[in-house]
Amino acid sequence: MKLYELAPTPSARRVSIFLAEKGIVIPRVNVDIRSGENLNPEFKAKSTNGRIPLLELDDGSYLCESVAICRYLEEIHPSETSLFGNNPLERAKVEMWQRIIELQGLMVGFQAFRNLTGIYKDRENCIEAWGAESRQRVIDFLPTLDQQLAQSSYVAGDNFTIADITAYVFISFIKNLDILVDDSLPHIQAWFATMAQRPAIVSLNPKN
Repeated sequence: MKLYELAPTPSARRVSIFLAEKGIVIPRVNVDIRSGENLNPEFKAKSTNGRIPLLELDDGSYLCESVAICRYLEEIHPSETSLFGNNPLERAKVEMWQRIIELQGLMVGFQAFRNLTGIYKDRENCIEAWGAESRQRVIDFLPTLDQQLAQSSYVAGDNFTIADITAYVFISFIKNLDILVDDSLPHIQAWFATMAQRPAIVSLNPKN
């Protein structure tokens, strides 16, 4: 297998943290998305969505979308404790919170960043007002996550799961929007400090 990525990007970080948690080592290939390397015909022939991360399988086929990649790796490297949940209810809760954080947090944060900074204005229309609206939606979502973390040690319950990985990547990313997790969000603060000490995350972020 081979993983095509740009390590600092949130989606690539999500897969990297998952791999580190599972103790899986896969060769990496850097893709320069800033210069549009992911838009060239050769890469788009491999990736259905034209994005990273992209997993190349041993049979020459490909998987894109970070969570799909993680699900595949979970299946081929099973362990006693699954990062997707260990029974039907756990799996449903993990999926629920994974979707909530993606749709109300991470993806909205991406929209805010792309539209406010114009980082990809050479390939998409950037609307500053939509960026500002998206940033506010991120801010408005944070109390929901804080309230959930007031009730459980981890995002989806009592066990660390991929929902925590997604939330960690999300909270790490919003500093790029000048959004701070301050004392009004104490449960996110405490949870984030705990996440930052996990060996898998420390191994990827020595300064975190």
